[in-house]
Amino acid sequence: MKRQRLIGYVFIAPNLIGMTVFMLIPALFSFYLMFTDWVFASGEAPHYVGLDNFRMLVRDDLFLVSVKNTLLLLIPVPISIMLGFLIAVMLNNRTYFQKTLRAFFFAPYFTSGIAIAFVWMVLFQPSSGPINAFLHSIGITDPPQWFASPDTAMYAVLIMMTAGGIGYNMIIYLAALQELSAEQLEAAKIDGATFGQLLHLIIFPLVSPTTFFLMITGFIGSIKGFGMIYAITQGGPGNSTTVFSIFAYKKAFNFYEMGYASAVSWTMFLIILCITLIQWVGQKKWVHY
Repeated sequence: MKRQRLIGYVFIAPNLIGMTVFMLIPALFSFYLMFTDWVFASGEAPHYVGLDNFRMLVRDDLFLVSVKNTLLLLIPVPISIMLGFLIAVMLNNRTYFQKTLRAFFFAPYFTSGIAIAFVWMVLFQPSSGPINAFLHSIGITDPPQWFASPDTAMYAVLIMMTAGGIGYNMIIYLAALQELSAEQLEAAKIDGATFGQLLHLIIFPLVSPTTFFLMITGFIGSIKGFGMIYAITQGGPGNSTTVFSIFAYKKAFNFYEMGYASAVSWTMFLIILCITLIQWVGQKKWVHY
């Protein structure tokens, strides 16, 4: 028994060490730093300032902009979940090129996020991109400038984030749909249920635990969103696409304000925690296990 336990510890040791060194220790250190005004590049030791960093946050206009933009990033989550669900329902039935279509929709998920970001940058290119070329072809003479304009950059980000989540949501829903009882669905059809009723009253409630899982992970992923946005806009033009993670990154690694950046990061953590708790309480009314 002791030998089996030892073997188990050996197997989990690499992951445990990695999480401790790269996640737990930095998190605890940042928790300490958020009460200091430590500027890394100054060479001085951290100086305790209490809650001053949080007082600065509420007066920081750029922080408020990042809050607004981060909340906007929540919009693509339910849209991509719904589209993923509808596509999964269609692909769960017998259709032509079923496996090919599944791979087509899921491919963006396992492709590098940075590579996908540059594809979107080409698609949204104002002067010669395919999207604006199409808008010109249907008579829109002054199409949006997308990532090149502060007025439309965030809309382009929201479209990109919505499309990026569909494939993952679809594949998770497909796994859930394949576990449903065929007899139950067939009985509903015999009783005269239309496709809309079948979808709304039977299938969607049965996969509600999957929907809950996708909403939790989707909202957390959106609030933490960084790579694709930073690769294209770096928070610009201006600060029109600056979100929490980019704001914290710039404070930490552009201005070396580690204490202030830690305060931003823990504020982001608290917002994620609050949204998750709200979802956890609310799921009791609509999730059916």
